[in-house]
Amino acid sequence: MSLVPMQFRLTSSRLKSGVIDEISGHGVKAAVDGHIVAVGNDKLMKQMKISYVPCHSMGTILHVAVDGRYAGHIVISDVIKPHTRQAIAALKRNGIKQTVMLTGDTRRTAENIAKDVGVDQVYSELLPADKVNKVEQLLARKGEKEKLAFVGDGINDAPVLTRADIGIAMGAMGSDAAIEAADVVLMDDDPLQIANAILLSRKCLRIVYENIVFALGIKFLCLGLRAVGIANMWFAIFADVGVMILAILNAIRALYAPSVSIKKDSRKMVLQPQSE
Repeated sequence: MSLVPMQFRLTSSRLKSGVIDEISGHGVKAAVDGHIVAVGNDKLMKQMKISYVPCHSMGTILHVAVDGRYAGHIVISDVIKPHTRQAIAALKRNGIKQTVMLTGDTRRTAENIAKDVGVDQVYSELLPADKVNKVEQLLARKGEKEKLAFVGDGINDAPVLTRADIGIAMGAMGSDAAIEAADVVLMDDDPLQIANAILLSRKCLRIVYENIVFALGIKFLCLGLRAVGIANMWFAIFADVGVMILAILNAIRALYAPSVSIKKDSRKMVLQPQSE
């Protein structure tokens, strides 16, 4: 169903250059075929002193006005990414203490989504600058050894990705600004990959520490035995080349790091950790 007459439909070829006015946190106004078309939220309608019809549907409400007259509204509903609930559960099982959602959506929409996916805390109706302020508050509250990670994919998330201890961008659908600002880029938009990345990183760090301890231990043992006249040339070769080979073989275990996958049965989706 069209909200405005056919002759007012927006196309890039009919927008006049230099007459597009974007109002941060409110909406946008543009001149189309000599008519002023405004699209935005309740704040924009109030700013333009246009009487509008409140909408209580779930989703983002965009009111449309033409030449100062209210034409109708559009409801845009976000689609929750597959496996989001399972991803939140996997993060909590892997030691994530608290999950927080920062969004520009309305309070009602944000709270319903947070409840549905299992997010602990939600802040809604935030502008890009408000998200940065909230992250600053969260950083001030966290412990000295705790880290704050932020996951985002939009251009408005770039400042927050830069400020967080760890910025994670969803690369497949993410904006260039978010990808450049992030510390980690996931090329798969499946949020379950965040939990997998944590498991993989822990496995790699454990292998690195094992290799360091093993290599130094053999080196010091070789030096000690040589000092008392026990170690010979072959022992020194093993301490050098042999330790290197064993360290490489141990590092191959990272290819078989545990991960979280979704196993579908006849009743529900369940988390299935893959063994090494």
